[in-house]
Amino acid sequence: MNLFSRTNRRVFMATTAAFAMSVASSSFAADEAKANGPDPKVVQQLRESGVAYLKQTQAADGTWTNPAVPGITGLCVTALLHSDVPASDATVAKSLKFLEGLIREDGGIYTPQSLHKNYETSISIMAFAAANKDGRYTATIKKADAFLRGLQWDESEDLKPEDAAYGGAGYGKSQRPDLSNTSFFLDALKAAGAKADYPAIQKALKFVSRCQNLETEHNNTPFPAKVNDGGFYYTPAAGGNSQAGNTANGGLRSYASMTYAGLKSMLYAGVSKDDQRVKAATAWVRKFYSLDENPGLGPQGLYYYYHTFAKSLSTMGVDQFDDANGGKHDWRAELVTVLKKNQKPNGSWLNQADRWYEGDPNIVTAYVLLTLEYCQPAKK
Repeated sequence: MNLFSRTNRRVFMATTAAFAMSVASSSFAADEAKANGPDPKVVQQLRESGVAYLKQTQAADGTWTNPAVPGITGLCVTALLHSDVPASDATVAKSLKFLEGLIREDGGIYTPQSLHKNYETSISIMAFAAANKDGRYTATIKKADAFLRGLQWDESEDLKPEDAAYGGAGYGKSQRPDLSNTSFFLDALKAAGAKADYPAIQKALKFVSRCQNLETEHNNTPFPAKVNDGGFYYTPAAGGNSQAGNTANGGLRSYASMTYAGLKSMLYAGVSKDDQRVKAATAWVRKFYSLDENPGLGPQGLYYYYHTFAKSLSTMGVDQFDDANGGKHDWRAELVTVLKKNQKPNGSWLNQADRWYEGDPNIVTAYVLLTLEYCQPAKK
């Protein structure tokens, strides 16, 4: 038997959430003290050793790990390009040629039997966009952008805006949408030049808002009332799912990697920092600030988490991050310290919790290189 009645429990949760949002709003809006950031020499050393590792492990055909899983190759070459390795570099050029061979007539970039068309195309767009200094990939990116929009769950599936799946992106056309795929989808649209008011981005915002454990007019699903902590979960579609599991009352547990992905996605869509959704998400990450684990999932998906953590805080525009207990974090410096500690002697990184391919040092090293892009010393 619960100690609180359902009504009292909901009042308690709402009051707690409101207080947390108030605290988050005041500290987030404040002109926080400038952080020093990491030692630029350390950042450069980590980048150079990570780049060297990926150059050593590339296969003769320009791929990493498995040519049948081109998302890994796309992630690795994107990481190299964002680590100041030019498109003319032999390693990069070989990988770009491989990705070019995956371009389909429908505009997608994927293997013939792919079950991950959104993921593979999104990452390929990011790779081609990073290599597009001379405009060689402009037409390819435009067609791929149109292909991704065709994968988005919307009116083309006879969905209405109030449907739980509306606006999201899944692995492919027939697979229900989730926040991770939608986050990559939005990253790709942004890399292709889409602005916040782009129709596909605003549709995606509807789905992202339904992935948040927050009772608002933007979420008509039954899940937020059961948790209402401001964090995010994997998907509200097809009955709902959280990789962190369910609460005792059937709620979908929030966890950090999806919360940062949701926060970043909302900012991409032009949601104001004063919006209750952003305030609640910010309060959640302040409460669960950690670089020791992916809060809610422990070591699982840790390096994916580091990447979304860094990208989101950079998008938020904060140098020093204040947690809910009053701790002040020079987050870039702290993250670089952790990455330096975890680097292997051969220059790679590896997650012993082998889930979502993080037992593969190629994909994990790529995540780290992409993370380090957001760990450049804070501007004075």
